[in-house]
Amino acid sequence: MAFFDQAQEMLSQGIDTARGAVSGVAMEQLGFVRGFVRLCNDGWEQGWHERNGGNLSYRLRPEDVDTARKFFDKEPRPWTPLGVEVPTMGGAYFLVTGTGNYMRNVASDPSRNIGIVELSAAGDAYRIVWGLDDGGRPTSEFPTHVMNHAVRAAATDGACRVIYHAHPTNIIALSYLLPLDARTFTRVLWKAMTECIVVFPAGVGVVPWMVPGGADIARATSEQMKTFDAVVWASHGLFVSGADFDSTFGLLHTIEKAADIYGRARAMNGGSGEFLNTITDEGLRQIGREFNVKINEAMLDFPAASATDN
Repeated sequence: MAFFDQAQEMLSQGIDTARGAVSGVAMEQLGFVRGFVRLCNDGWEQGWHERNGGNLSYRLRPEDVDTARKFFDKEPRPWTPLGVEVPTMGGAYFLVTGTGNYMRNVASDPSRNIGIVELSAAGDAYRIVWGLDDGGRPTSEFPTHVMNHAVRAAATDGACRVIYHAHPTNIIALSYLLPLDARTFTRVLWKAMTECIVVFPAGVGVVPWMVPGGADIARATSEQMKTFDAVVWASHGLFVSGADFDSTFGLLHTIEKAADIYGRARAMNGGSGEFLNTITDEGLRQIGREFNVKINEAMLDFPAASATDN
């Protein structure tokens, strides 16, 4: 009997060990975690994340929470004040990058560099339920992310789930050349490359330079994101949103490429922004009609005639 009991105990320990090994791998193999890690790595390879620059968050779907819950900490970590109150996000779970962590390290060590956090019912505090090992914390921009998740969720009937901040070289450089207003930036980017107005038909917002990580830049950005799904942070980078990882990465990639094209064309033009050839405003409208996208007419020089005009 003693031998049988000992064997049963050894078997039980072996099963528990195996489960632990599977659990350690399984969280990182969940689809939404893989997509998150890939975006972090793609941004790093583009050169948008020097040192610990940039951050990413994803608002989990209920089914994501269901599949991930078995890998959560047995004892959730303490609640931490968020610094802002976002009641519409109360109870939500987010996968988020860690403060001070490097995007280049996410793929090689996910549980140390990213984590899942739960918001309180009031949306004014968070606690870590998985990851961010060794005392890690969510990105310092997490309050900005949460506020803008709320705004974009409201604007898209809940479809928007990804918020991404990066430091793309050309869009930062452009913020030294252009007036810091949405209309100027939008027109330059739309006219730099034909596909731009299809990818971001609302245009881009602009926030003048502000100290990052605080409530002020969070509020300023969320005000812009009521209209735009991408916002330029002057001398800092780009803040974009999307329904999934591919569309969010593609949005930032497109905006950065357009900024690169504009900068190169302007350099070839002796520094002047007056070009021999460009896309006309009517041409932009034609693109909108052909691709069946609703463009932001306020960004165009000559508003389209209404149906009642003669």
